[in-house]
Amino acid sequence: MKVLVIGGGGREHALAWKLAQSPKVQAVYVAPGNGGTALDSRLVNVPVTDIPQLRQWALQEKIALTVVGPEAPLAAGVVDDFRAHGLRVFGPTRAAAQLESSKAFSKAFMKRHGIPTAEYETFSDPAAAHAYVDARGAPIVVKADGLAAGKGVVVAMTPAEAHEAIDFMLLDKQLGVSHNAGGARVVIEEFLQGEEASFIVLCDGRNVVPLASSQDHKRLLDGDQGPNTGGMGAYSPAPVVTPQVHARAMRDVILPTVKGMERDGIPYTGFLYAGLMIDAEGRPKTLEFNCRLGDPETQPILMRLRSDLFDVMMAATAGTLDQVDLQWDRRVALGVVMAAAGYPLQPRKGDAISGLPKPADDAMVFHAGTVQKDGALLTSGGRVLCVTALADSVKAAQQRAYEVVRGIQFDGAQYRRDIGHRAVQPARGRGNP
Repeated sequence: MKVLVIGGGGREHALAWKLAQSPKVQAVYVAPGNGGTALDSRLVNVPVTDIPQLRQWALQEKIALTVVGPEAPLAAGVVDDFRAHGLRVFGPTRAAAQLESSKAFSKAFMKRHGIPTAEYETFSDPAAAHAYVDARGAPIVVKADGLAAGKGVVVAMTPAEAHEAIDFMLLDKQLGVSHNAGGARVVIEEFLQGEEASFIVLCDGRNVVPLASSQDHKRLLDGDQGPNTGGMGAYSPAPVVTPQVHARAMRDVILPTVKGMERDGIPYTGFLYAGLMIDAEGRPKTLEFNCRLGDPETQPILMRLRSDLFDVMMAATAGTLDQVDLQWDRRVALGVVMAAAGYPLQPRKGDAISGLPKPADDAMVFHAGTVQKDGALLTSGGRVLCVTALADSVKAAQQRAYEVVRGIQFDGAQYRRDIGHRAVQPARGRGNP
């Protein structure tokens, strides 16, 4: 069967790589793909991003399954369009994708359905937003209401930082973000203490299957310092997600969300990502929802998945996820992101990449911001590569990943040297798979 993966980042490279391993899949197409998917003989890049054009191509090619990777086409209604033309596609509809595409929608939904989250208010008026910060003080969190490629959140440790973020998002509008009604809007919420984890599940509208737990590192610099990014690395499993935390997350966050969406007349299908803050007592609160797999969490999660992803996706699109039992490698997977010079605000493009190793059973380099041009592999985005390794412990996975990282060169490459540091000597026991 033929499979299409929509997107061109590291998450999509990992999805295509895993789907291509299925004996039932004869070809995997990636639209538009990247330099890494172009290098893989089992994958074929399709240089199309326009949704109607891509749908026509999928119909002509008799694509059996489409998996949507990134948030932008989901928010634009690619699932609605493909389904309307009889194509089998895994992802949420445009209405369901509002859980990610509008922070205001998401927060109102959580409040309405009793899903634990931070206290918040929504503002389109800068003066009212500034007054709220003056009244509440800091630390406080300012979020752009819209899709901002992982860069629309400012954790302000001082009131001055919060005021600057408000002006940046509402007045300067440099993020290019507008909410679904057409204007700039921000959500300002309380700062939550604890440890973050990524809790990702598969949904078929009613049934839910959790993926392996994971944890990513959002800050640019070692020691969780510097600006927020789309993610500088991740590992799976996450020790903070103990069996008790896992049960609470399912009971208090995931199941009420899926049931709430169904009750609201917007059944949820697709990957659902809950970014959780877990307090010292193991109680999770929801920081955000994403309507897709996390990036870079996808890379270590799929390195550990032993089940046939094509079979899983077919069950998810048939409404039979209740019959799926995922199998996981017991080892730890850890991914280190190599980013371009100037990332996250002004990443440089066009630097030549060298030193890439051949894929190995215990190490894989997933591409994100890369492109092939005149026989050379060049940087083409902020996060360039995710070097992912499998080993018996977090420490061993770290060593293997960084061994590969050190062999790869491009000018201005930046990466953290402490991915997985919170799990090397975990305070809690090993979590769910």
